[in-house]
This record gives sequence, C-alpha cells and structure tokens, in this order.
Amino acid sequence: MPSIFSKIIKGDIPCHHIAETEHSLAFLDIMPLVNGHVLVVPKKEVDELFDLDEATLNDLMRLSRKVSFAIKKSVPCKRIGIAVIGLEVPHAHIHLVPLNTVNDINFTQPKLQPTQQALEAMARLIRSNL
Repeated sequence: MPSIFSKIIKGDIPCHHIAETEHSLAFLDIMPLVNGHVLVVPKKEVDELFDLDEATLNDLMRLSRKVSFAIKKSVPCKRIGIAVIGLEVPHAHIHLVPLNTVNDINFTQPKLQPTQQALEAMARLIRSNL
C-alpha cells in the first residue's frame, strides 16, 4: 500500500508545494510543530532514510539545505532544526523546523492546526525566498 507521501508525490493528495527536484519533494506539514515546518521526502518510496541510495540521499539533503535557507528568510527564528524520525509514515522524510527554543522541535507537543489559507500563504512566502 502506498504511503501518504507517495500519494502526495503522485498528486492523489494535494500539498502546499515548496520545491522539488527530479528525486525529491518539499512541502508544508499540514499539522506543523511551528509555522514554516516543512517536510522533504524522496520521490522513491523507501522506509528508512539511510536505506536510500547515495545519489537520492544527497539530492534529498541538497533540497533540504536550499529550502532551509528560504524558511529562515521567511520565518523569524534562530535556526532551522532538522529531524528524522519516520515512525508514523513508512516513507523516509526530513522535518525542517524553524527553531527559537528546543521545545519548537518537541514532537510530543500539540500540533498547530492552521487554515488552508494560512498554509498557502506560508508556502508562497517560503517559495518567494528560494
């Protein structure tokens, strides 16, 4: 069964697109820890990050780096945190999270529930800073 990320990549489920390459896709987390929380996923469905082939992993990290600069220009924060957890979705992915405190990347805290309009505005802002 395809993961939710594979369905997003295929276009079966809409997303707030940020950027993509031939092998990777970046989009907003719809239930972010903080505003500007972006997911970067390989287009190839592989469960664990370090099971990706080296070229795909490098592409994923290059896109993550590029997007992190755009997030930092878009969201007031001290830095961009990165997390790889992958327990909820069996598809490798990287979380890019704007940080002002260590608690901003605490996955046990309640998630935000922004409107679709707020998500689209954030996606536009981040894309404008790519």
